[in-house]
Amino acid sequence: MLVIPAIDLKEGKCVRLRQGRMEDSTVFGEEPVEMARRWVEAGAERLHIVDLDGAFAGRPRNAEAIHAIVEAFPDLTIQIGGGIRDDDTVQAYLDAGVQYVIIGTRAVSAPHFVNDLCLEFPGHIIVGLDARDGKIAVDGWSKLSRHDVIDLAQHFESDGVAAIIYTDIARDGMMEGPNVEATAKLAENVRVPVIASGGVSSLDDIRSLARGADAGIDGVIVGRALYEDAFTLEQARAAARGEDT
Repeated sequence: MLVIPAIDLKEGKCVRLRQGRMEDSTVFGEEPVEMARRWVEAGAERLHIVDLDGAFAGRPRNAEAIHAIVEAFPDLTIQIGGGIRDDDTVQAYLDAGVQYVIIGTRAVSAPHFVNDLCLEFPGHIIVGLDARDGKIAVDGWSKLSRHDVIDLAQHFESDGVAAIIYTDIARDGMMEGPNVEATAKLAENVRVPVIASGGVSSLDDIRSLARGADAGIDGVIVGRALYEDAFTLEQARAAARGEDT
C-alpha cells in the first residue's frame, strides 16, 4: 500500500484544514517546492496536491506553485485536485507533467464530464469522493448531496477512472483515525484502486488500512499526522508494508 504525503495549497502556502473548513487552517510551510522536497527526500513515491483556493473558486488558483513542484521533481508521480472543472485545465496540468488529475465536485454535478475525460485522457483521471455518513459532499465540502458513495464509485469505475480517492470529511484533519470500515467496504465493491484519505493519526491506522490492501485499498493519503510529527514518512511506509520499525 502506497503512502502519499499531502500538500494542500492556500494562497501559495502549505496548510492543513480541519474538516475542510477554510477558516480553520494551519500553515505548515511558506515554500511549496521545499515542502515537496522534504517528502521526496524522505522517500515519497507520489504526492497528493490540492489547490484549496481552486476548490472553492471553481478554477485553479495555485497553478504557479504546482507547476514549480512538477518542474523541480520531474520523475515524481503527482496527483492534483481542486478547481478542475473543464478539459482545458486537465490538459494544462498533464502538459505540465502531472500524472493524475482528480475530479471532485464536477464529477458529481456533471457525471458525463468524467466519462468524457476518461475517453480523452485515458489512465490519467482519478475521482475524489468526499463523504459524510455515506453521502457525497461537493463544493469544497460545503454542501452534502443525496448521492451514495458506492453507487457513484461503481458508475465512475464503468467510465474508466484510474482510481478513486475516498475521504471521510468528518475525520479529515482531526487525527481521529480513518474510517477503515467504510473505505474497505467501498474497495470491496469496486475493482479499481481505492486510495484512503482523512483522519490518519497513527501507525496503527496505516496498518489497519494496509490489511485492506487485498480488498483493493491501494494507498493512503497522509497530511496533518506527518506535519505534526506523529510519525515519519519512513515509519509510515514500513507500516504500510507490514514491517516493524
